[in-house]
Amino acid sequence: MNTPFLSGPTTYLRPLDKTDAPTLVSWFNDQEMTRFLLWYRPMNVAQEEAFLEKIQASETDLLLGIVTREADRFIGCLGLHEMDLRNRHAVFGICVGDKSYWGKGHGSEATRLILDHAFLTLNLNRVWLQVFEYNPRGIRCYEKIGFRHEGRLRQHVYREGRYWDSLVMGVVRSDWDAARAT
Repeated sequence: MNTPFLSGPTTYLRPLDKTDAPTLVSWFNDQEMTRFLLWYRPMNVAQEEAFLEKIQASETDLLLGIVTREADRFIGCLGLHEMDLRNRHAVFGICVGDKSYWGKGHGSEATRLILDHAFLTLNLNRVWLQVFEYNPRGIRCYEKIGFRHEGRLRQHVYREGRYWDSLVMGVVRSDWDAARAT
């Protein structure tokens, strides 16, 4: 394992560094991937390195790499963003960039790891996200983990020649604690 920060049975999360930039760029320039993300512009390695440097210096963002334990393979990233420590909430985002690992549970496990960290270490009370209405696999995954539907931003994103709604989902600490207790 390469500098694990949070560990689960099949996945661990580690800090990202500049050597990850070329892999991240290949994922963020893949249209099949970016159709599920807010990112829509082409990216190069220098831009990604600058972004990683900025995030590492941020007091309000935590960005980690998702790595499989069995192959020690870097397959994605996730993070807590815009952390508001006074009101105790943050925005969640995830990207499993290695498509050969889609649907294998690593994203779900990684999400549970970072939510445990958010609630049990950072003392956050709410973590929320936005997911596009045309991402049923993502919506089901978030529901299964414990996120609840909180709202809908109508015609919020423009993709593939039309406007789509963005669903707002969130999980609060009391729900997370109750789910962990069962």
